[in-house]
Amino acid sequence: MKVIVGPGQYVRNPGILADAGLYIRNFGTTAILIGGNISRQLIEEPLRRSLEEQGIKLKHSLWYGGESSQSNIDRLVEQLKPETFDVLIATGGGKALDTVKAVAYQLEKPLVAIPTIAATCAAATPISIIYSDEGEFLEISRKAKAPEIVIVDSNVILEAPVRYLVAGIGDTLAKWFETKCSIKKAVPNAINQTAIAIAGQLYQTLLKTGKAAVQSIQEQTLTKELEDIIDAVILVSGSVSGYGGDDCRTAAAHAIYSGLTIFPEIHDTYHGEIVAFGILAQLCMEGLETGEVRSLIEYYQEVDLPYTLQQMGIKELTAEQWKQLGEITVTIEDMENMPFAVTPEMVVTSVQKADEIGITMLAATNQR
Repeated sequence: MKVIVGPGQYVRNPGILADAGLYIRNFGTTAILIGGNISRQLIEEPLRRSLEEQGIKLKHSLWYGGESSQSNIDRLVEQLKPETFDVLIATGGGKALDTVKAVAYQLEKPLVAIPTIAATCAAATPISIIYSDEGEFLEISRKAKAPEIVIVDSNVILEAPVRYLVAGIGDTLAKWFETKCSIKKAVPNAINQTAIAIAGQLYQTLLKTGKAAVQSIQEQTLTKELEDIIDAVILVSGSVSGYGGDDCRTAAAHAIYSGLTIFPEIHDTYHGEIVAFGILAQLCMEGLETGEVRSLIEYYQEVDLPYTLQQMGIKELTAEQWKQLGEITVTIEDMENMPFAVTPEMVVTSVQKADEIGITMLAATNQR
C-alpha cells in the first residue's frame, strides 16, 4: 500500500509571509517563484525580503501561463531545465498551484506552496488537474508533486474577494457527498474509514462555520471561524483524498463539473461553484428526496453558492448540447467512482432536475 497524505508541513498565521524565508531556507539558497500575476504582485515583495534575510536568492518570478495546461507545464519545464536552482515556490489559486506541482514533479525539485486564496485543496494534494489552453477539463494527472510545505498567510486570504472562499466551501462540501458514494465500492480498512470520518467532520464544520467565515471576509475581520474554514478548505479537504486514495475519490459532482466546462459561458464561474451545483445533480442521480436537495440549497443561499445553470451563465442548452453534456460527462474518470453505472441519460436527467429545483427556489426567493 502506498499513501501520499499531503504536504510535509502546513503553517498558517497572519503575517507569516514575513517569516517565509525561515521555512524555505531548509531547501537551499536559490529559488524560483511561479504563479498568477495578481498573486505574485501580492506576495513577491515581502517574500523576496524574507528570503534575502535568510541568504536565499530569488532568481526569477514567472507567470504560470493562465491555465493548468500541458503546454504551459512543458513550456516552464523547458525554460527551467537549464537553470541552476534549489527550490520552486508556487503561488496563486488551484490552477497555478497544479501547474507548478507538475513542473516540480518533472524537474524533481522541492516545492513550497503559498496559496493566496482558499478556493480549493490544490495546495495539499499530489495531483494536478489538466485543462486545455481554452479551459476545458482533460484529465487528472498523477505526475504531480505534493508540496514539502504549504505556507498560508491568513491576512492574504482575508483580503481576497469573498467569492473565492465561497467557491472553496463548495469544493469542500463535495468531499462528504462524493466520498460517501465512492467508498461504497471499497473494502473497508483503517485508512479509508479514517478518510470518510474526516469528510463527515468537514461537512459539519462547513455547515456550522461557513456563513460566519464568509461574513468575516465581508467585514474584513480575521476570526477563528475564517481560519477554521481556511484550514478546512486547503488542508483537511486534501487529507481526505490523501488518506482515502482511490477509495475516496471525487465522483459525479466533479464529473458533472468537468462536463459543464465544455460550455465557454461557464468559464467565468469558479471551480467550486460549479462543483457545488454538481453536488445537487449527484443527489438527484442518487434518488434523494427533493426536500433533501432543497435543504442543501438553503445553505447555498446562506453562503451565496449558485444552484441553477443560469446563475453560472448557462441560459439555455439545445437538445444536441444536452446530448453532448451527457456523453462527455460519463467518460470522465470521476464518474467511475459512483457505486452504480451511470448513463448519459442519467446525467442529463439529474442536471435538469437539480436545475428545476433550483429555479423554483430562486423564484421563491426573488418574490420575498
